[in-house]
Amino acid sequence: MPSALPAPGRSPPLRCWLSAACWQGAACVPGLLRSLFRYRQRDRNMSQSVGAGSRKYSETVNAVSLCRTPSINSKPTVCIENGIWLKIYSSCFPAKRRIWKNEFLQTESVPLSCTVVEDRKPGYWKEKYILKQIATVKTRVMQLVKPVDPCTDLPCKNQKAIKASGLSWIIVLKDKNEKEHVMEMAHLSFKDMSVSIYWYGTSWPCLDVLSTLKLFGVIPLLPDQSTAPSKNGPRRRSLIAEYYLSHLTESSVAVGSDKLVQLFSLNPGLLVGLWKGSNEIAFVTVSLHYHQLLERSALGSATVQYVLPTNKPVLDDVDPEYGLHDYDLHLDMHSGKHTYMCGTFKNLFCRKGDIENGYLKLTVVNLKDNAKHIPLVGTVGLSWETTAFKGIVKDCYMMDVTVLDETHKPFWCFSAPVCMKLSSQVSNLYDYMGHIYTTDYADSEGKVCAELVWLEETKEYFIVSLVLYISTEKVNNWYGTNY
Repeated sequence: MPSALPAPGRSPPLRCWLSAACWQGAACVPGLLRSLFRYRQRDRNMSQSVGAGSRKYSETVNAVSLCRTPSINSKPTVCIENGIWLKIYSSCFPAKRRIWKNEFLQTESVPLSCTVVEDRKPGYWKEKYILKQIATVKTRVMQLVKPVDPCTDLPCKNQKAIKASGLSWIIVLKDKNEKEHVMEMAHLSFKDMSVSIYWYGTSWPCLDVLSTLKLFGVIPLLPDQSTAPSKNGPRRRSLIAEYYLSHLTESSVAVGSDKLVQLFSLNPGLLVGLWKGSNEIAFVTVSLHYHQLLERSALGSATVQYVLPTNKPVLDDVDPEYGLHDYDLHLDMHSGKHTYMCGTFKNLFCRKGDIENGYLKLTVVNLKDNAKHIPLVGTVGLSWETTAFKGIVKDCYMMDVTVLDETHKPFWCFSAPVCMKLSSQVSNLYDYMGHIYTTDYADSEGKVCAELVWLEETKEYFIVSLVLYISTEKVNNWYGTNY
């Protein structure tokens, strides 16, 4: 025997009814046709009610409101909700078809019928709309980061891209009981090669109970809602970095201090300010380099970082020193609105004999070449602020480094807080009689070592030595060499 009649809204195709009629005999045909008409009429009435409900609710409910509204798992409500999402989807992403008109191939919008509502599972159009919006944002971001600065080869429209996409950043502090504390950023500071992000307030958890700090880029899930996205609206996270805070004051680098705060740093680019004499957080600052900043901040997920595309080595069996020459360095030393030094150094190289302890040595400023020594402008110090206090930690600053390879592609990039430490040595240079300070930075790809001399007469620092050390492992992976 054929199965019972289907539930309303799930009428079988006509061929199933006719097959049933043939099986039961011709005498059953009138009854089956009456049933077919009854169920088709019920479907038509339901479609009309869904369309009317969709029109009624969509006049006052937008996509953001619907995302906040819990779903009710009943047939009429599901149909109405699907109908609303279908209308929102079709208004933002109308279906297109190509037609020949006046001997020209043209594209026109095709309205979606309400009959497709019942053929989709609950939440289908909501999910399709959100995924389409995410894909649209990704496409928009990739278009905005295409224009690059001809000097640094870094995206030159980052500030515009951040504003257009609604991108912002949050930090999530997790304590040892797995409780999370979400902190919204206070403000941003844009420089030539990096952006500094600041967090401060009065509701910081104590450092003693914290285990990790996660940095996320957050972007509105529905970016078309307005030009000024709200932090209370639906957003998606992109994990950028995770820092371990359990032994911050022991394992991290102490950058400096003043009368109120003490600064500690962790790679990449994290600076934590603690109130002096306690383990209470005063502020957090993160400095992010522009190299693939938008991709890292928008294209990852809440649990997985965006994976930078690997460089495909171009082998060269002619040049015996392939990968050892034609590097360019762009260096920026700054803090807040102040820039202490900004310079470009071209055609850096390393001889094979200068490769030591797994590093290429690229001399940028030679100690013996007085003509290349560089002055720093202004009084060097790292500015900080909280809700109630402001200050400057002397002899500290942000260092932005961009190293380009021989094809002018970004090879090694970072932005990090560093400090100048007083050396026990005294300058023996005839032109520079004063105290020597050193600045050192290191990560898994390389090191930066600088020497500066303080001239008491002119009240300024001079960079008298600057050397880059690049890991041979980094070079070999990039160029396909074997140094």
